[in-house]
Amino acid sequence: MPQTLLARIAFIPDRTPTSEAVRQWGSGAVGQWGSEGSLPHCPIAPLHHCLISFAPCPCYSPAVSVSAIVITLNEAANIQACLESVAWADERLVVDCGSSDDTVAIATRCGARVLTHAWLGYSAQKNWAAGEAAHDWIVSVDADERVTPELAAEMRAALAAPGDRAGFRVPRVTFHLGRWIRCTDWYPDYQLRLYDRRRARWNGRKVHESVSADGPVGRLTSELQHFAYRDIAHHVDTINRYTTLAALHMREQGRRTGIVELLLHPPAAFLRNYVLRRGFSAGLPGLIISTMNSYYVFLKFAKLAAIQNTIAPVPER
Repeated sequence: MPQTLLARIAFIPDRTPTSEAVRQWGSGAVGQWGSEGSLPHCPIAPLHHCLISFAPCPCYSPAVSVSAIVITLNEAANIQACLESVAWADERLVVDCGSSDDTVAIATRCGARVLTHAWLGYSAQKNWAAGEAAHDWIVSVDADERVTPELAAEMRAALAAPGDRAGFRVPRVTFHLGRWIRCTDWYPDYQLRLYDRRRARWNGRKVHESVSADGPVGRLTSELQHFAYRDIAHHVDTINRYTTLAALHMREQGRRTGIVELLLHPPAAFLRNYVLRRGFSAGLPGLIISTMNSYYVFLKFAKLAAIQNTIAPVPER
Protein backbone atom coordinates (compact mmCIF):
# COMPACT_ATOMS: atom_id res chain seq x y z
CA MET A 1 0.00 0.00 0.00
CA PRO A 2 1.50 3.38 -0.93
CA GLN A 3 2.76 5.34 2.06
CA THR A 4 1.23 8.55 0.67
CA LEU A 5 -2.16 6.95 1.05
CA LEU A 6 -1.36 5.18 4.29
CA ALA A 7 -0.71 8.51 5.95
CA ARG A 8 -4.47 9.06 5.89
CA ILE A 9 -5.67 5.68 7.10
CA ALA A 10 -6.94 5.14 10.63
CA PHE A 11 -6.85 1.98 12.67
CA ILE A 12 -10.37 0.80 13.48
CA PRO A 13 -11.10 -2.61 15.11
CA ASP A 14 -12.95 -5.31 13.27
CA ARG A 15 -14.34 -3.28 10.39
CA THR A 16 -13.83 -3.38 6.64
CA PRO A 17 -13.98 -0.20 4.53
CA THR A 18 -16.90 0.10 2.18
CA SER A 19 -16.29 0.54 -1.52
CA GLU A 20 -17.71 4.07 -1.17
CA ALA A 21 -15.02 4.90 1.40
CA VAL A 22 -12.36 3.64 -0.96
CA ARG A 23 -13.77 5.67 -3.82
CA GLN A 24 -13.43 8.85 -1.72
CA TRP A 25 -9.74 8.62 -2.43
CA GLY A 26 -10.42 8.97 -6.13
CA SER A 27 -10.24 6.67 -9.06
CA GLY A 28 -7.45 4.17 -9.04
CA ALA A 29 -7.47 3.57 -5.26
CA VAL A 30 -9.44 0.36 -5.56
CA GLY A 31 -7.16 -0.90 -8.27
CA GLN A 32 -4.09 -0.22 -6.14
CA TRP A 33 -5.45 -1.87 -3.01
CA GLY A 34 -7.30 -4.86 -4.38
CA SER A 35 -10.95 -5.75 -4.69
CA GLU A 36 -13.62 -3.31 -3.64
CA GLY A 37 -14.69 -3.40 -0.02
CA SER A 38 -11.48 -4.89 1.34
CA LEU A 39 -8.08 -3.71 2.50
CA PRO A 40 -5.07 -5.62 3.79
CA HIS A 41 -5.08 -6.66 7.42
CA CYS A 42 -2.91 -4.69 9.82
CA PRO A 43 0.40 -6.58 10.18
CA ILE A 44 0.60 -6.12 13.95
CA ALA A 45 -3.01 -6.94 14.80
CA PRO A 46 -4.41 -9.56 12.41
CA LEU A 47 -8.00 -9.21 13.62
CA HIS A 48 -8.13 -5.54 12.68
CA HIS A 49 -8.44 -3.65 9.43
CA CYS A 50 -7.31 -0.25 8.22
CA LEU A 51 -10.25 2.06 7.60
CA ILE A 52 -10.27 5.22 5.56
CA SER A 53 -10.41 8.41 7.66
CA PHE A 54 -8.42 11.54 8.32
CA ALA A 55 -6.14 10.17 11.02
CA PRO A 56 -2.71 8.55 10.79
CA CYS A 57 -2.44 4.77 10.69
CA PRO A 58 -0.58 3.56 13.80
CA CYS A 59 0.42 0.30 12.16
CA TYR A 60 2.28 2.00 9.33
CA SER A 61 3.02 5.68 9.88
CA PRO A 62 3.70 6.87 13.45
CA ALA A 63 4.79 10.46 13.87
CA VAL A 64 7.92 9.36 15.73
CA SER A 65 10.23 6.36 15.68
CA VAL A 66 10.54 4.11 18.73
CA SER A 67 13.21 1.87 20.25
CA ALA A 68 12.26 -1.21 22.28
CA ILE A 69 14.79 -1.91 25.04
CA VAL A 70 15.24 -5.05 27.13
CA ILE A 71 17.84 -5.63 29.86
CA THR A 72 18.86 -9.25 30.36
CA LEU A 73 20.78 -11.77 32.41
CA ASN A 74 20.32 -15.44 31.55
CA GLU A 75 16.97 -14.97 29.82
CA ALA A 76 17.36 -17.59 27.10
CA ALA A 77 13.96 -19.06 27.96
CA ASN A 78 12.18 -15.70 27.53
CA ILE A 79 14.05 -13.41 25.18
CA GLN A 80 12.81 -14.70 21.82
CA ALA A 81 9.11 -14.37 22.66
CA CYS A 82 9.76 -10.97 24.20
CA LEU A 83 11.57 -9.65 21.13
CA GLU A 84 8.97 -11.08 18.78
CA SER A 85 6.29 -9.13 20.66
CA VAL A 86 8.09 -5.84 19.89
CA ALA A 87 9.10 -6.71 16.33
CA TRP A 88 7.03 -3.72 15.16
CA ALA A 89 9.44 -1.26 16.86
CA ASP A 90 11.91 0.65 14.68
CA GLU A 91 14.77 -0.70 16.81
CA ARG A 92 15.14 -3.53 19.30
CA LEU A 93 18.02 -3.09 21.73
CA VAL A 94 19.10 -5.75 24.25
CA VAL A 95 21.54 -4.77 27.00
CA ASP A 96 23.01 -7.88 28.59
CA CYS A 97 25.08 -7.89 31.77
CA GLY A 98 26.98 -11.15 31.33
CA SER A 99 24.61 -14.02 30.55
CA SER A 100 26.13 -17.49 30.71
CA ASP A 101 23.33 -19.05 28.66
CA ASP A 102 22.25 -18.43 25.04
CA THR A 103 20.51 -15.10 25.67
CA VAL A 104 22.90 -13.06 23.52
CA ALA A 105 22.95 -15.58 20.67
CA ILE A 106 19.14 -15.79 20.58
CA ALA A 107 18.71 -12.02 20.71
CA THR A 108 21.22 -11.59 17.88
CA ARG A 109 19.47 -14.25 15.83
CA CYS A 110 16.18 -12.41 16.35
CA GLY A 111 17.68 -9.30 14.77
CA ALA A 112 18.13 -7.21 17.91
CA ARG A 113 21.13 -4.97 18.48
CA VAL A 114 22.94 -6.39 21.50
CA LEU A 115 25.23 -4.48 23.86
CA THR A 116 27.03 -5.83 26.91
CA HIS A 117 27.26 -3.64 29.99
CA ALA A 118 28.15 -4.37 33.61
CA TRP A 119 25.21 -4.45 36.00
CA LEU A 120 24.37 -1.05 37.51
CA GLY A 121 21.10 -1.89 39.24
CA TYR A 122 17.62 -2.06 37.69
CA SER A 123 16.96 1.66 37.23
CA ALA A 124 20.48 2.66 36.25
CA GLN A 125 20.77 -0.21 33.77
CA LYS A 126 17.50 0.74 32.09
CA ASN A 127 18.48 4.41 31.95
CA TRP A 128 21.81 3.45 30.40
CA ALA A 129 20.02 1.30 27.82
CA ALA A 130 17.62 4.14 26.97
CA GLY A 131 20.60 6.44 26.48
CA GLU A 132 22.10 4.00 23.96
CA ALA A 133 18.89 3.66 21.94
CA ALA A 134 18.69 5.13 18.45
CA HIS A 135 15.39 6.93 19.08
CA ASP A 136 14.04 9.23 21.79
CA TRP A 137 10.77 7.38 22.28
CA ILE A 138 11.30 4.17 24.24
CA VAL A 139 9.26 1.02 24.81
CA SER A 140 10.83 -0.62 27.85
CA VAL A 141 9.93 -4.24 28.49
CA ASP A 142 11.38 -6.94 30.70
CA ALA A 143 12.31 -10.28 29.17
CA ASP A 144 9.38 -11.98 30.91
CA GLU A 145 6.87 -9.51 29.46
CA ARG A 146 4.99 -9.54 26.15
CA VAL A 147 3.46 -6.66 24.20
CA THR A 148 0.21 -8.01 22.78
CA PRO A 149 -0.84 -7.09 19.21
CA GLU A 150 -3.64 -4.97 20.69
CA LEU A 151 -1.20 -3.06 22.89
CA ALA A 152 1.21 -2.67 19.99
CA ALA A 153 -1.59 -1.09 17.95
CA GLU A 154 -2.43 1.30 20.78
CA MET A 155 1.20 2.25 21.21
CA ARG A 156 1.56 2.97 17.50
CA ALA A 157 -1.61 5.03 17.60
CA ALA A 158 -0.24 7.00 20.56
CA LEU A 159 3.02 7.61 18.71
CA ALA A 160 1.08 8.87 15.69
CA ALA A 161 -0.03 11.87 17.75
CA PRO A 162 1.72 12.01 21.15
CA GLY A 163 0.95 15.70 21.64
CA ASP A 164 2.53 17.11 24.77
CA ARG A 165 2.63 13.76 26.58
CA ALA A 166 5.94 12.58 28.01
CA GLY A 167 4.78 8.97 28.08
CA PHE A 168 1.93 6.48 28.35
CA ARG A 169 1.01 4.04 31.10
CA VAL A 170 -0.25 0.56 30.32
CA PRO A 171 -2.06 -1.98 32.52
CA ARG A 172 0.00 -5.09 33.26
CA VAL A 173 -1.56 -8.51 33.84
CA THR A 174 0.40 -11.42 35.36
CA PHE A 175 0.02 -15.11 34.50
CA HIS A 176 0.56 -17.32 37.54
CA LEU A 177 -0.71 -20.64 38.86
CA GLY A 178 -2.37 -21.45 35.57
CA ARG A 179 -4.41 -18.31 35.05
CA TRP A 180 -4.34 -14.58 34.39
CA ILE A 181 -4.60 -12.67 37.67
CA ARG A 182 -6.90 -9.67 37.41
CA CYS A 183 -7.28 -8.99 41.11
CA THR A 184 -5.15 -8.33 44.24
CA ASP A 185 -2.39 -5.70 44.19
CA TRP A 186 -1.23 -7.24 40.93
CA TYR A 187 -3.90 -5.69 38.76
CA PRO A 188 -4.19 -3.42 36.89
CA ASP A 189 -0.62 -2.52 37.97
CA TYR A 190 -0.23 0.43 35.57
CA GLN A 191 3.32 0.82 34.26
CA LEU A 192 4.80 3.76 32.37
CA ARG A 193 6.56 1.80 29.62
CA LEU A 194 6.19 3.99 26.54
CA TYR A 195 8.04 7.25 27.15
CA ASP A 196 10.16 10.05 25.72
CA ARG A 197 13.64 9.68 27.23
CA ARG A 198 14.15 13.45 26.98
CA ARG A 199 11.41 13.99 29.56
CA ALA A 200 11.27 10.72 31.51
CA ARG A 201 13.65 8.29 33.18
CA TRP A 202 13.73 5.40 35.65
CA ASN A 203 13.53 6.66 39.22
CA GLY A 204 16.51 4.96 40.86
CA ARG A 205 14.73 2.58 43.20
CA LYS A 206 16.59 -0.65 43.91
CA VAL A 207 13.50 -2.74 43.23
CA HIS A 208 9.99 -2.16 41.86
CA GLU A 209 11.51 0.65 39.86
CA SER A 210 9.29 2.85 37.71
CA VAL A 211 9.55 5.69 35.22
CA SER A 212 9.08 9.28 36.40
CA ALA A 213 7.98 11.76 33.73
CA ASP A 214 8.36 15.50 33.46
CA GLY A 215 5.10 16.26 31.73
CA PRO A 216 1.60 14.87 31.10
CA VAL A 217 1.23 11.10 30.90
CA GLY A 218 -1.45 9.31 28.90
CA ARG A 219 -3.05 5.96 29.64
CA LEU A 220 -3.61 3.04 27.28
CA THR A 221 -6.13 0.25 27.83
CA SER A 222 -4.62 -2.90 26.28
CA GLU A 223 -2.62 -5.14 28.61
CA LEU A 224 1.09 -5.82 28.90
CA GLN A 225 1.44 -9.52 29.67
CA HIS A 226 3.77 -10.58 32.49
CA PHE A 227 5.03 -14.13 32.97
CA ALA A 228 6.73 -13.42 36.28
CA TYR A 229 7.02 -16.82 37.95
CA ARG A 230 7.49 -20.37 36.75
CA ASP A 231 6.00 -21.83 39.94
CA ILE A 232 5.64 -21.12 43.66
CA ALA A 233 9.28 -21.99 44.35
CA HIS A 234 10.37 -19.37 41.81
CA HIS A 235 7.92 -16.93 43.38
CA VAL A 236 9.45 -17.50 46.83
CA ASP A 237 12.98 -17.06 45.46
CA THR A 238 11.98 -13.78 43.85
CA ILE A 239 10.34 -12.52 47.05
CA ASN A 240 13.51 -13.32 48.99
CA ARG A 241 15.69 -11.40 46.53
CA TYR A 242 13.36 -8.42 46.13
CA THR A 243 12.65 -7.97 49.84
CA THR A 244 16.38 -7.67 50.50
CA LEU A 245 16.58 -4.85 47.96
CA ALA A 246 13.38 -3.26 49.30
CA ALA A 247 14.71 -3.29 52.88
CA LEU A 248 17.98 -1.69 51.75
CA HIS A 249 16.05 0.99 49.87
CA MET A 250 13.88 1.75 52.91
CA ARG A 251 16.99 2.03 55.07
CA GLU A 252 18.56 4.46 52.61
CA GLN A 253 15.37 6.52 52.78
CA GLY A 254 15.67 6.74 56.56
CA ARG A 255 12.83 4.32 57.31
CA ARG A 256 12.82 2.36 60.56
CA THR A 257 10.60 -0.45 61.77
CA GLY A 258 9.64 -2.31 64.89
CA ILE A 259 7.13 -4.68 66.45
CA VAL A 260 4.09 -2.63 65.46
CA GLU A 261 4.93 -2.69 61.75
CA LEU A 262 5.70 -6.41 61.84
CA LEU A 263 2.40 -7.17 63.58
CA LEU A 264 0.10 -4.87 61.62
CA HIS A 265 1.38 -4.42 58.07
CA PRO A 266 1.34 -8.09 56.93
CA PRO A 267 -2.27 -8.85 57.95
CA ALA A 268 -3.36 -5.49 56.55
CA ALA A 269 -1.71 -6.42 53.25
CA PHE A 270 -3.56 -9.75 53.22
CA LEU A 271 -6.95 -8.12 53.84
CA ARG A 272 -6.28 -5.50 51.18
CA ASN A 273 -5.34 -8.14 48.60
CA TYR A 274 -7.86 -10.83 49.43
CA VAL A 275 -10.90 -8.76 50.38
CA LEU A 276 -10.66 -5.18 49.13
CA ARG A 277 -8.95 -6.10 45.87
CA ARG A 278 -10.99 -9.24 45.38
CA GLY A 279 -8.34 -11.90 45.60
CA PHE A 280 -11.13 -14.26 46.64
CA SER A 281 -12.58 -14.00 43.13
CA ALA A 282 -9.57 -15.93 41.74
CA GLY A 283 -10.19 -18.97 43.91
CA LEU A 284 -7.20 -20.85 45.31
CA PRO A 285 -4.65 -18.85 43.22
CA GLY A 286 -6.11 -15.65 44.66
CA LEU A 287 -5.69 -16.96 48.21
CA ILE A 288 -2.11 -18.06 47.54
CA ILE A 289 -1.14 -14.76 45.92
CA SER A 290 -2.75 -12.71 48.69
CA THR A 291 -0.84 -14.73 51.28
CA MET A 292 2.41 -14.40 49.36
CA ASN A 293 1.92 -10.64 49.07
CA SER A 294 1.43 -10.51 52.83
CA TYR A 295 4.57 -12.59 53.32
CA TYR A 296 6.46 -10.15 51.09
CA VAL A 297 5.48 -7.29 53.38
CA PHE A 298 6.47 -9.24 56.52
CA LEU A 299 9.84 -10.23 55.09
CA LYS A 300 10.59 -6.69 53.91
CA PHE A 301 10.05 -5.25 57.40
CA ALA A 302 11.81 -8.18 59.09
CA LYS A 303 14.89 -7.60 56.93
CA LEU A 304 14.77 -3.87 57.65
CA ALA A 305 14.71 -4.67 61.38
CA ALA A 306 17.70 -6.97 60.92
CA ILE A 307 19.62 -4.26 59.06
CA GLN A 308 18.90 -1.80 61.85
CA ASN A 309 20.35 -4.18 64.42
CA THR A 310 23.36 -5.03 62.26
CA ILE A 311 24.48 -1.48 61.67
CA ALA A 312 23.55 -0.06 65.06
CA PRO A 313 26.56 1.53 66.77
CA VAL A 314 28.27 -0.64 69.37
CA PRO A 315 27.75 0.87 72.87
CA GLU A 316 30.85 2.04 74.67
CA ARG A 317 32.17 -0.19 77.45
